[in-house]
Amino acid sequence: MRSVPRALGALLAAVATFYFVFWLPFSLILPAGRFTWIRILGSLLCALLVARYIWGHSTSTPRGLFSSVVRGALVTGVLGFAAGFFGPIIFAPSANQGPLLGIFITGPLGVLLGAVGGGIYWLTRGNRAAKPPGE
Repeated sequence: MRSVPRALGALLAAVATFYFVFWLPFSLILPAGRFTWIRILGSLLCALLVARYIWGHSTSTPRGLFSSVVRGALVTGVLGFAAGFFGPIIFAPSANQGPLLGIFITGPLGVLLGAVGGGIYWLTRGNRAAKPPGE
């Protein structure tokens, strides 16, 4: 994979992880208005670990059919969920059921389409890369 898409993917995952960890676990554990530096450091540490993991594991193509299908399903599922969940919050803030679009429609459809796309990708490209050059 090229370095610009790898960097964008790692950055997107790091920002999402930072906000998720900052607001969900730390807001439930620590009292509001106190220990803000623990929230920031803990969230930053988790975000850096996720970014490093994404950067390191996005260099190689998946070798098998199963890993290609799972990778495609995860990537498009997360993108579909994020678009369906955060899109209505941004563009129609008065819609009280807007985030349900991401949970029930665009997230699952993204997983299904990504799984099919990952399988097609493996059949067209990944299958050739797995064969030895002499065959």
